[in-house]
Amino acid sequence: MSTATIAVYPGTFDPITLGHQDLIARAAALFDTVIVAVAAAYHKKTMFTLDERMATVAEVMAAYPNVQVQACTGLVSAFSRSVGARVMLRGVRSVTDFDYEAQLAGMNRALEPGLDTVFMTPDPRFQHISSTLVREIATLRGDVSQFVAPPVLARLQAKTRP
Repeated sequence: MSTATIAVYPGTFDPITLGHQDLIARAAALFDTVIVAVAAAYHKKTMFTLDERMATVAEVMAAYPNVQVQACTGLVSAFSRSVGARVMLRGVRSVTDFDYEAQLAGMNRALEPGLDTVFMTPDPRFQHISSTLVREIATLRGDVSQFVAPPVLARLQAKTRP
């Protein structure tokens, strides 16, 4: 008897980039359910509200019926337990990312022993993209169309252009 495997992909997604979308789409092919856990991000000043970020992720991932979008307001390990996830998905773009993510994986496993972390690398076309850089470029009125989906671009332009 097999049980469905639920994977949680946590992040602020401020905004969701093509790199995030690539990982979510590929994870949707690997796991029965992928829950994109959009973090409240109390420790960061975000450009978009939690509701805006959730709506954006839901819009750009609408073609994937096994992808859900939920708010995460506490520890990701506790959130994962609450939704029955056994896997946490993390994107790794570089060795620097891996070092930090490996530490997080260890802490999450200590907090929730049944939770395994799966690291995925983005398609090489998207490896250099980060939400932080996208926000900065958009704020300075640069063209970020090659880094985000059209609905995300529209939302960025609405926030950064009078």
